Amino acid sequence: MTKRIVLVFLSFFCISMFTYGIDAWIRINQLGYLPTAQKKAVFISETPQTIQQFSIHDALTNKELAIFNTVTSRGEFLNYKSSYILDFSAFHLQGAFYIQAGLFYSPTIFINKNVYLGSADFLLNYMREQRGGYNPVLETTCHQFDGYEVYGPEAKPIETRGKSTVSSGKSSTGSTIRTSERKNRSETAEPAKPKFVDVRGGWHDASDYLQYGTTSANAVFQMLFAFQMNPTAFADKHDAAGRNESNNIPDILDEAKWGLDWLMKMYPTKDTLYFQIADDRDHASFRLPSEDKVNYGWGDGTGRPVYLATGKSQGLFTYKNRTTGISSIAGKYSSAFALGANLLEKYYPAFADSLIIKALDAYQYGKENPGVCQTAPGKSPYFYEEENWVDDMELAATQLYRLTYKSNYLKEAADFGRMEPVTPWMCSDTARHYQWYPFINLGHYMLANVENPRYQKEFQENLRNGIERINLRASENPFNMGVPFIWCSNNLVAALATQCRLYRSITNDSTYQDMENSLVDWLFGCNPWGTGMIVGLPKTGDTPSDPHSALWHNKQIPISGGLVDGPVNKNIYGGLLGVHLSKPDAYERFQSDWAVYHDDYADYSTNEPTMDGTASLTYLLSAKQQDGVPEKTSDKNVYTCGGITRTDTSKKQISLVFTGHEFADGYKTIQKTLKKLNIKASFFFTGDFYRNKRFASIIKGLQKDNHYLGAHSDKHLLYCSWQKRDSMFVNKSQFLNDLRGNYKAMEKFGIEKNQAPFFLPSYEWYNDSISQWCNETGLQLVNFTPGTLSNADYTIPEMRSGYYSSIEIFNKIVQVESKDGLNGNILLFHIGTDKRRQDKFYTRLYSLLIQLSKSGYDFVDLYNSTDMADKVTISLHGKNQNEKDKKEKKQKRKN
Repeated sequence: MTKRIVLVFLSFFCISMFTYGIDAWIRINQLGYLPTAQKKAVFISETPQTIQQFSIHDALTNKELAIFNTVTSRGEFLNYKSSYILDFSAFHLQGAFYIQAGLFYSPTIFINKNVYLGSADFLLNYMREQRGGYNPVLETTCHQFDGYEVYGPEAKPIETRGKSTVSSGKSSTGSTIRTSERKNRSETAEPAKPKFVDVRGGWHDASDYLQYGTTSANAVFQMLFAFQMNPTAFADKHDAAGRNESNNIPDILDEAKWGLDWLMKMYPTKDTLYFQIADDRDHASFRLPSEDKVNYGWGDGTGRPVYLATGKSQGLFTYKNRTTGISSIAGKYSSAFALGANLLEKYYPAFADSLIIKALDAYQYGKENPGVCQTAPGKSPYFYEEENWVDDMELAATQLYRLTYKSNYLKEAADFGRMEPVTPWMCSDTARHYQWYPFINLGHYMLANVENPRYQKEFQENLRNGIERINLRASENPFNMGVPFIWCSNNLVAALATQCRLYRSITNDSTYQDMENSLVDWLFGCNPWGTGMIVGLPKTGDTPSDPHSALWHNKQIPISGGLVDGPVNKNIYGGLLGVHLSKPDAYERFQSDWAVYHDDYADYSTNEPTMDGTASLTYLLSAKQQDGVPEKTSDKNVYTCGGITRTDTSKKQISLVFTGHEFADGYKTIQKTLKKLNIKASFFFTGDFYRNKRFASIIKGLQKDNHYLGAHSDKHLLYCSWQKRDSMFVNKSQFLNDLRGNYKAMEKFGIEKNQAPFFLPSYEWYNDSISQWCNETGLQLVNFTPGTLSNADYTIPEMRSGYYSSIEIFNKIVQVESKDGLNGNILLFHIGTDKRRQDKFYTRLYSLLIQLSKSGYDFVDLYNSTDMADKVTISLHGKNQNEKDKKEKKQKRKN
């Protein structure tokens, strides 16, 4: 009867949670938070709610870990009757948790010092995917006939009858233009055989295949700047062509050089500068770049127009830009060349020398032709309407000063900077598309950081004034968001967060750190829609699943790492040509006049990844990575199906692992061996093992010897098929309940989850789903390193072909060591085996460890192995702290 009452109560409780939860949400940074950093969540509700405190719970055990009353009410917001800021900055534990505020629950919150590890490198996936010429993602080439010069001296216009070479088009950022909207009139077009220029390479700008010098040069500079500021944050896993082979050059420099190679082609001589390939006739259809057959007047797919910068208005058809000069594009080229020369000299000295010449020439060309060079429209009215240029020349001058140390460049940089003290979009509620670009003036940062005190003070103040303008608007809403929701608002978010951080780094003024953190949190899901804005980051969580991209829509090729445009004001969205939704809006409930966002490939205005926006995030994420794990380049562990199967291969370290479920006959021998050799190992037991009274003394003995004790499933379940690994035998609920039972049994020995962050699956058999479910609870799945047969010590003669004798296992381990080495190897054995196996391997353990020790190997438990420490859940009451306390007490006794 009691059991029935409990079930009824739980059913009612679950229904109540659903009933109350559908009109209130707790928004968080889904990537995670650094342990000692500011940590805030935002509570929004469609009904009036009173929240005075909230609690934090472990994601697996549901144990309440802390209660906070750090709640700030922000009142009504948009269509939300209640909104609150929940501050849990004082919570420093690492792991996976959730917030409970009244009857409402947050998604899983990850807190760890390595949450940003590899995030900047992850963005480069999208940059490689955007490559023109050879594309390493598609493993093919595209646009091999680029291109034909237009607006050059040989490009004499001809008259056409207004016939389009394609059936439909899109704007320069992706909108579909209906055929009926075209006007049948005589229009100007390029000649049949203009001058050919080789400008193959570079990046496609977004999900279309246009290529712009302005965004590409900015992307190059942003990536170079990220490396300059945080060089140890970037790994080397790809070669210069973007293939999965290291080349002893950080991947971000490989990517930047790819862009520089293209910019060199786009600026072949000191007074010849090309700024654009193709135009919006590109938007004929969704297709792969290698299948681009758009006819620009010279035959299907035979070549695209290459626009020469003339300093005058351009547009081959009805619409024209408002170009007034060349310095905006020349300044961008110059700054990219200059910084490239600085950072690539170590790897490409001759190329760096040529970059210096190009940087000087481009800067001079810009000085001689002041004004903006806007992108050229085609059939549609959309183009990049850049109206400022002094910021580009300012940045170029600062980079030339750093190259030459000639004071005239410093003075000229300051003169340009004074012409635009604050980037204009920061003072406006709206702006035209790319009207003020780039969205951050890094020249101001350079001048604010030079050795001249007068420049320092002046330009630090300029940086602060821009931030303060936004900060005033940000204070009006619970998300602390003051960026105007214009096209590519996420680019503005990244720019402002970068400016806040740079300002803080040179002034130690943390006034705007709250807004800085909120901007980063916004990009990872702390926004009204509860979605991250980078495709595939984080892997767990809500990120764009249907981006505006032919690679995704046509071929389901993941657009990993791409930063999407982001929310726009409802009025902007409603006024765009051709924008629509292909399916019901999953975020309909969260749309407002303030801003709309759609995870729908047909919405090019909010869900299209952009190359320059993605590149602009590399500094910010690499800096966040450095905050958590300074000097750490990447995760050096080897993963199989999401589980760590080998630790850092650069270290001669071996981790010994023992598992147990129903047998423990080898304990005494193993304990004696480890103790004699002063080796710490890791022991993973099932819940049944921990509950078995016969094994209690074993567990206590291992604890006394300070070995790691972890979980191995509660009932030793087989999770998936041996024959078909992705065929599951358990669902998520069954798996988690079994895992909870395992940790519940461990608690009787004082082993808390935060002391045992690694999980080794039963039967040492699992798949991606099991690994993913572990990660969602703050656990890291580990397994043995395959190939040594160490785990075969449980086999019995009855298995026939599956049986391995102890001498066979011993010799196999030695053989692998002599051939490939055992660096980072996880050797797994069993603490006991079936009595039918008379040939016990643990009797040979001592000899094996002696032989490996003579070969120079150290033995470490997983908890303390190199490159694993950053993955563990550290508690003030956990293992590390206990050992620290013991050492302190021992020292006190000595004193």
